[in-house]
Amino acid sequence: MGNYFAKVKPLCGRLLPYRVFSSLVAVKLNDIGEGLSRFFIAFRGELCYISEMTDKWLEIMLRVPVSTADLLCHELNELGSVGVVVEERSLDTFIPPDPDETDSDIFTVKAYFEDCSRQAVLLQDLDLSLQRLAQIYPELADVQIVVGEMGQQDWAEDWKQHFSTAKIGARLVIKPSWEDYCPQGDDVVVTLDPGMAFGTGTHGTTHLCLETLAQLFDNCSPDTLAPNRILDVGTGSGILAIAAAALGATEIIACDIDSEACQTARDNIAQNGLSGAIEVTDTLLEQLPDNFDVILANILAEENIRLAQSLVDRLAARGTLILSGILDEKVALVTEAFAPFNMVGPQLYYEQEWACIVYTKAD
Repeated sequence: MGNYFAKVKPLCGRLLPYRVFSSLVAVKLNDIGEGLSRFFIAFRGELCYISEMTDKWLEIMLRVPVSTADLLCHELNELGSVGVVVEERSLDTFIPPDPDETDSDIFTVKAYFEDCSRQAVLLQDLDLSLQRLAQIYPELADVQIVVGEMGQQDWAEDWKQHFSTAKIGARLVIKPSWEDYCPQGDDVVVTLDPGMAFGTGTHGTTHLCLETLAQLFDNCSPDTLAPNRILDVGTGSGILAIAAAALGATEIIACDIDSEACQTARDNIAQNGLSGAIEVTDTLLEQLPDNFDVILANILAEENIRLAQSLVDRLAARGTLILSGILDEKVALVTEAFAPFNMVGPQLYYEQEWACIVYTKAD
């Protein structure tokens, strides 16, 4: 899954950093700014702040010097833009970027307007604004303006094509809600609609966790009990908790400090008919019960380190601890943090630049 950075200009306020996890997703946020409904719309590499859903938006794109981007955003907002996107750049999925860091001398600025019928007037006003700003920044005198229309269907369908059905292990199948799948043999199918939360199973970190989890169940023999009591730390879309329940676990806690992620997880859990097996909570890890057969923590490497004691304390004897969200160059930091504990391992698994670290708690 691609991951990108965009600077986002709300209707009022400074530029803000956001992480975007996929090609595109739209999420309604209620009661933002004077009680109006707003939308965040994320394209591959971009995230913009859009007010009130509409069928068509007018998109105006300009390539401008970095030093003029903030000022131009202000001018576009003054002209009635409901969202401004400034430049995209590739970033690590889990590390918050420095919002003042730039990769080039030129930024691409895209502004969105709801009333496409005002195009001629809007372009005339924008040209006047650029002429005025060119008195301070002469390089703006030759800026080219590119105009296009963007329909609601454009982004809705583009998001979906980046998430398709995938089989993991011997039985587990993850499929998006908009695709059909005919189960084969003893397949267990998880249906997912990730919404704004992170986790479709296609990103390396989530995929590594799913493969490791599926292996725990696939390798069970008549003489060994399958894991039943499972904790999913930083559940996001709920994909790992749902997969555990689909594979047979019946006592699962999925926790996340993000209330929106918790709601997305609850929706996905209900869609799969697994509400009876999974409890979703925003309770802090330190306040949760213990004695789990499996704990999954697909979170920041630094968070795995910070929570090391709490994770180990909540794991049952001979239980499995699955850590991910870890860049390969940070594996040594994580394993060093867990070295003082009574753990067997680690077993290391890699996918692209990501690592999954697996421990077993000794008796």
